[in-house]
Amino acid sequence: MPDTASAVTVPPLPPLAIQAERLVELGVHELAGIPADELRTFAAAGRGDDGSLLAVHPDRVSASALAPLLRRDGKSGFVVTDMPDVDLFAPCTVEVPDAPLYLVAGLDRGDHMANWSPEEALPALTKENRTPLLLTEGIHWVLQQPTVLERNRCFMTIGSRLRKANGALDARTPAIWISNGTGRDGRERRNAPKVGWCWWGNRHTWLGFASATGREH
Repeated sequence: MPDTASAVTVPPLPPLAIQAERLVELGVHELAGIPADELRTFAAAGRGDDGSLLAVHPDRVSASALAPLLRRDGKSGFVVTDMPDVDLFAPCTVEVPDAPLYLVAGLDRGDHMANWSPEEALPALTKENRTPLLLTEGIHWVLQQPTVLERNRCFMTIGSRLRKANGALDARTPAIWISNGTGRDGRERRNAPKVGWCWWGNRHTWLGFASATGREH
């Protein structure tokens, strides 16, 4: 396996009640068609462990709707132009609660897997009894804790995959990182949060693999 990165402490998530208010402030509840009070009530119920992430089911709010809500250096997030089908990337080998709101526990950015390929990382995560994050979950994480996205320490969300018409999986795997403002991104987007993709078999020194210990409603 490739060399692993040294351990880095990722900033903790705020309490669930504050996460709920953050989603309401951003208008995520309106995008998802969920009353603000329902979001607050769910957060106040005290489910899950400290450090859990409050997530909206991807069927209720898409990655393309969430990405522009990301902010870094005063710049909004975006989806790369060559990923117009981003919302077709669905949960794969991942069990998501059948509920509009749920919690994701035991988040890890996967820095120790930097310079691994998705093909290498998935079986390793499975062996550790960890579940890879969905793209929407990764966006939720950065919405709640923007500093989790750092240069040279960004992450892939390989729990979301696109299945083609013939049943085979698309070789692209989604990731969240920081734009350099080159190519089709445009100079004006330098340092903006970016939703893009990488090949299933490729390695990147600056991308780990975000995962969790589980999900619950």
